[in-house]
Amino acid sequence: MSAFEKYSPFIRDYIYSRNWDSLREVQIGAAEVLFGTENNLLLTSSTASGKTEAAFFPIISRLYDDPPQTFGALYIAPLKSLINDQFSRLDELLDMSGIPVFHWHGDVAMSHKNKALRDPKGILQITPESLESMLMNRNNDIVRLFGDLRYVVLDEIHTLTGTDRGNQIICQLCRISRLIGRDPVRVGLSATIGDTDIAAKWLGAGSERGVSVVGMKETRTSWRLGMEHFYIQSDSPDQSESGNKYLTAVGEATPGENEPARPEASDNSVGYTPLDPGFEYIYDCTADKKCLVFSNSREETEYLTATLRQIADRRGDPDVFLIHHGNLSASLREEAEMKLKDDGLRTVTCATVTLELGIDIGRLERIVQLDAPTTVSSLLQRLGRSGRRGTPPEMMMVFREENPLPNTPLPQLMPWGLLRAIAIVQLYLEERFIEPPNVKKLPFSLLFQQTLSTLAASGELTAKRLAEKVLSLPPFAGVTKEEYRTLLLSMIKNDFIEMTEEKGLIVGLKGERLINSFKFYAVFKDSEDYTVRAGSDEIGTITTPPPVGDRFALAGRVWEVEELDVARKLIYVKEVKGKMEISWPGDYGEIHTRILERMKQVLEEDTVYPYLKKNARKRLDVARRVARNTGMLKKSIVHLGGYTWCLFPWLGTRSFRTLRKFIAKNGAKFRISGMEYEGCCYMTFKMERGDGRELISYLSKKASTEGIDKSALVAPSECPVFEKYDDFIPSELLRDAYMADRLRTDEAVKRLAEIAWELGKQ
Repeated sequence: MSAFEKYSPFIRDYIYSRNWDSLREVQIGAAEVLFGTENNLLLTSSTASGKTEAAFFPIISRLYDDPPQTFGALYIAPLKSLINDQFSRLDELLDMSGIPVFHWHGDVAMSHKNKALRDPKGILQITPESLESMLMNRNNDIVRLFGDLRYVVLDEIHTLTGTDRGNQIICQLCRISRLIGRDPVRVGLSATIGDTDIAAKWLGAGSERGVSVVGMKETRTSWRLGMEHFYIQSDSPDQSESGNKYLTAVGEATPGENEPARPEASDNSVGYTPLDPGFEYIYDCTADKKCLVFSNSREETEYLTATLRQIADRRGDPDVFLIHHGNLSASLREEAEMKLKDDGLRTVTCATVTLELGIDIGRLERIVQLDAPTTVSSLLQRLGRSGRRGTPPEMMMVFREENPLPNTPLPQLMPWGLLRAIAIVQLYLEERFIEPPNVKKLPFSLLFQQTLSTLAASGELTAKRLAEKVLSLPPFAGVTKEEYRTLLLSMIKNDFIEMTEEKGLIVGLKGERLINSFKFYAVFKDSEDYTVRAGSDEIGTITTPPPVGDRFALAGRVWEVEELDVARKLIYVKEVKGKMEISWPGDYGEIHTRILERMKQVLEEDTVYPYLKKNARKRLDVARRVARNTGMLKKSIVHLGGYTWCLFPWLGTRSFRTLRKFIAKNGAKFRISGMEYEGCCYMTFKMERGDGRELISYLSKKASTEGIDKSALVAPSECPVFEKYDDFIPSELLRDAYMADRLRTDEAVKRLAEIAWELGKQ
């Protein structure tokens, strides 16, 4: 019997009604696993390849043929927007099946939640935070709600694997399984996974089932891609290639005859002086098109949206710009999502990672990326937002940097963002490289939260029973009993946990204050946000309230504070014209060593990448000449003059961090001081004794003979805080976690040996 024949009749009708010629490879593979085995399933294929249908067609068929007595399937997504989107899609599919679908997160009305609680049937779509709340506050209802749970679907698992939030979900699934006495089938969905073995192991953690991996390998890549570069302050009002085409076909795509050309200036732009050449270029790229413009931070997104609106106002064009990020009100986010799905509207939506994931946003004509994405995975997710209906994905990347002054130091002459973007694109085109997940070994912040959550749900427990319940959860497999004892003693001492007269443990006074806040359910950092209102409309939230009369940017507009209610955390504002300057963050997350290595290769080779536009080609040519003339490619440590040296390690974030600390720790002999660094691209420092060759020779010999002792790199007084509850973790445990999860020695040792060999040839 074929996969199609195994589907329930109404699903076959659904397929017929959409005139599908056949099932896709990934849908056939998923059906074989879910209908033919008892295994968990990791489903990975490109964006818009039908993964959602591949997972849910068999699940819904099974639920229809054998209706469960409770919720039969649990869908967990990292974003509310994904739940809202999948809810509408499944609601249409299930209209005639009788299988109800409920969604549950912070923006859902209580009446809808009460309906689900009264008659828990069908499919429940939920965020990790709401599921944590259920486990804590409705622990006695878990069997009634999930006693007949058959399937758990985890969406966009590349954003979850190995993170505290992902590990929180694994803890939740294990806790539910223990309570209901059954092991539901887990189905993980993702478009981009760098190492399926690691992801499959993570997905199946704590489950007794095997994990089958179904993927649809890309045999060809068809993109339309462009990269252009601008100096922020230039004497020339127009640095772009006027009249030239924006995008170039890459991979195996055939260049189209009708690729978009730059719009000519309109009549009302006579005498028009551009505000910013890079943003003017983005404006022209998106003119009369349905586009999504990605930035790497909320601040950049706000600034970009306000600037594009200002350009539209100066040109006399309509305001078609929307904005989407996590600090906006639910109504503004949902308005942007609704307009994105309307193919008849030509809107431009500026967004952060919140629209990177798999919500169906209709027929987008182009993606624009401001600066480089951090990872190959992020590039693929963002690029996959377009080209969903028979056309190749399109992306234009735009880079802006300050025009270098004559005395600008060597490392700041490099266009690091442009180099990273080229490296990311080439790594995927040439090798299909995607970063493997980094799975945490010592997630103490999550351990703190799950300890309080377990006590809140279970009531009084002995220390032994608490340890059995918590340490047996898969994310804590690397935590020793002694480390957990240290944490528990600290929690007792600081009143997060209280010991009863019977030597049992319960939640303490400070712990009660924590768990009574809805913010406790999230394992990611939050802030004390102030709600911003303009009249009766909620605009969003900001962290620091400005004084009355001051202005700030939110939702792509500028607001002036009229009234501040500190007690209720409310800011009343009115809209004013203009835009606000912002501070530009310099680091957007961890970067893999392969990206840095490929960046070096970009400087070394003479390849003319077809997707580089005129300015970007010129900027790369200049960077290549500078790199070759200064010798930074043949010797990775360069003398900048005086006592100042610069090291280009070409290492990813963790290995770079390790090397930086190793040099600082062993630099006394050379009187090293004043170390500065930019991301993981380079580090500069003053060295008053010896030279680069002597320093590298010394460090390389020490590393190769003695190794790099991580514990020596973290000072006893150091207390590295990264995660939400790290402030409550004993400092010795934080140092252990830092060494285990944020330092990497093998690449640092290898790189030192390579640099020593480089210098030996000189």
